[in-house]
Amino acid sequence: MVSTLETTPATRTRTKHVSLALLALALGGFAIGTTEFMTMGLLEEIADGIHRSNATTGHIITAYAFGVVVGAPIIVSLGARLPKRELAIGLILALGVGNAITAMASGYLPVMLARFVAGLPHGAYFGVASLIAASLVRPEYKGRAVSSVMLGLSVATVVGVPASTALGQHLGWRSAYWVVLAITIATALMIFAFVPHSPANVDASLRGELAALKRPQVLYAVSAGMVGFGGLFAMYSYIAPLVTKVADQSESWIPWFALAFGIGSVLGSWAAGVLADWNVERSILYGFVATAVALVAFFFAAPHVLPAMILVFTVAMISSIVAINLQVRLMHAAGDAQMLGAALNHSALNIANGLGAWLGSVAIAAGYGYRASSLVGAGLAIAGVVIFACGVAAQRRSVNP
Repeated sequence: MVSTLETTPATRTRTKHVSLALLALALGGFAIGTTEFMTMGLLEEIADGIHRSNATTGHIITAYAFGVVVGAPIIVSLGARLPKRELAIGLILALGVGNAITAMASGYLPVMLARFVAGLPHGAYFGVASLIAASLVRPEYKGRAVSSVMLGLSVATVVGVPASTALGQHLGWRSAYWVVLAITIATALMIFAFVPHSPANVDASLRGELAALKRPQVLYAVSAGMVGFGGLFAMYSYIAPLVTKVADQSESWIPWFALAFGIGSVLGSWAAGVLADWNVERSILYGFVATAVALVAFFFAAPHVLPAMILVFTVAMISSIVAINLQVRLMHAAGDAQMLGAALNHSALNIANGLGAWLGSVAIAAGYGYRASSLVGAGLAIAGVVIFACGVAAQRRSVNP
């Protein structure tokens, strides 16, 4: 069965500037992707600035992810009755405030708290932005509209993160966070100018939104994302030592692998919209299987730089397809709480980030080597297939008992 986002004429939002509206929403995704990933590139500079070790400073990345996990369901549920355009503007400006606080913070705990605050609107923004994007187009193009919002995040890995990292290295790490603030302000202005106003949903309630968490298909999809998407992070979290210690290349090769990952993410985000409009369930199932195959192949190819780079590109592309189709699936499964469904996807993916990296580290610490992390990732991807397939089977049984 093909899952599509249900839309009635009453829920379709009319505007003459669909492309500019989608661009405005995608710019918010660009800001989020930039601030999320540039911290990793500036970790040493931040560590020097707050007088902590790299390992300790790495906790600020975890703090941001925890903010995403906590903020997505809470903010979306509390803001369900607000006009969506105004909610999107408020959320992207809140992200900017979080970055401004980060830029002004001094010391380990204040910076970590600032990153937690910055992470709070992350998932909620993608939730409301995805719902707005879906409302701007005809039903057969909704998958592509949702993927266009996520495309901003992928483009950030190719453009925003390298540029902000270079800026932070030359002008100080705080300058990069000030730039993100400027991007969020530009995003808010564009959303106000090009995204049409829609009336508040006066029938929405906190209880009604959270009721989506009781839906079996929501739980299946979230669980599949939490586990299956961890396959990517189990491998990619250790890309630096995989390049330098396994492939025996200099550190100068690491940015090339990051570029391959970013380009793969961008192409995957574009393809995801087309595939979502074709068949969401099959795109997710085939995507998880393809991820597992690519990660097993990476285990054997890791010592060889060019095949390894091609497989990093491949894994990134497939993972973007899976992530965006999971978001569409959750929006459909959540019923009237579509915004919460989209936001939950980002909570799931951030949990997957931590789970994959941790399980990969367990294998490495056990003496199996850095390549073993890709096999751990393959196992997680297969587990994601199993969980999602169970959900699809349960749905079909409920329709045809």
